[in-house]
Amino acid sequence: MNNLLITPAVVFLIILFTCMVLIFLAGRLSFRVKKHTAGETKSYACGEDTYNNKAQPDYSNFFSFAFFFTLAHVATLMITTVPAETLSSLGLAAIYIAAGAAGLHMLFRKA
Repeated sequence: MNNLLITPAVVFLIILFTCMVLIFLAGRLSFRVKKHTAGETKSYACGEDTYNNKAQPDYSNFFSFAFFFTLAHVATLMITTVPAETLSSLGLAAIYIAAGAAGLHMLFRKA
């Protein structure tokens, strides 16, 4: 009987039930507003009454940097984890080097 209480499923159910009871009790003790104001349901736009979407950042440079970062790190990770003793995996590393070079060429080419 003692081993039954420490199985993962039983421990999960005990913690789940305990959390549900605590959430219920906290909900009963929480402060609730009876009346909502008119502006409470509006979205906040930095104190402006009319928001015309002028504050949208430009992510065009970010995506090329993120692609370069991902390409460089995934290729480096795959190349450095290939064991040097097996010749078949060296071919896989060469494929990653070629794919990385092709990706960098596409990234930095003049459009």
